[in-house]
Amino acid sequence: MPAPPTTVVSFVRHAHAPYVPDAERTRGLSRRGRRDAARVTARLADLADVVATSPYERARATVEGVADAADAPLIVDEDLRERELAGSHVDDFEQAVEHLWANPNASHPGGESHAEAQARGVAAVDRLVEAYPDRHVVVGTHGTLMALVFNAYDPRYGREFWPGLTMPDVYEVTFVDGEAFSIARTWTPEGDDRAGDADRDPAER
Repeated sequence: MPAPPTTVVSFVRHAHAPYVPDAERTRGLSRRGRRDAARVTARLADLADVVATSPYERARATVEGVADAADAPLIVDEDLRERELAGSHVDDFEQAVEHLWANPNASHPGGESHAEAQARGVAAVDRLVEAYPDRHVVVGTHGTLMALVFNAYDPRYGREFWPGLTMPDVYEVTFVDGEAFSIARTWTPEGDDRAGDADRDPAER
């Protein structure tokens, strides 16, 4: 009997990007972020068979070097974007985020619930796992969405896990016959991978 198909997915939380209001899709990496994106490339280029990314510039810029160095296809998938908090500015950001973590089906006006974001993120990963059996897939995405996807595989990943992610960060998930079998961190952070709150992405604190 042949072995069940195994797909390894390296989830990459984007490198540091200065926060710019109302520029979620277009704001790029900082100087430090570009340096760390090169570290991500060095870590993953020899492994990647295909690279998929959120359309947001900070996520794409973190992993596109992997695709170039590995001569691998780069797939942009809207469903890998970050959870949309709200359609307009939220006065009390921390309270708004805590409400969503505590109430997964709740949403703010113009925004997504955690349940909605989790469902689309898991669906995007499922498509990749089905399309690339026995391959290594690199996924460029965001902190909250990564935590929500992992939470679908293992409830130990969630609100407590999310703030511990660095910029960038890399976790490897092994899928056996389409099911998540293991989750392991493969990134070794440097001292400044954890951005100070003052210049950290508010949507992902």
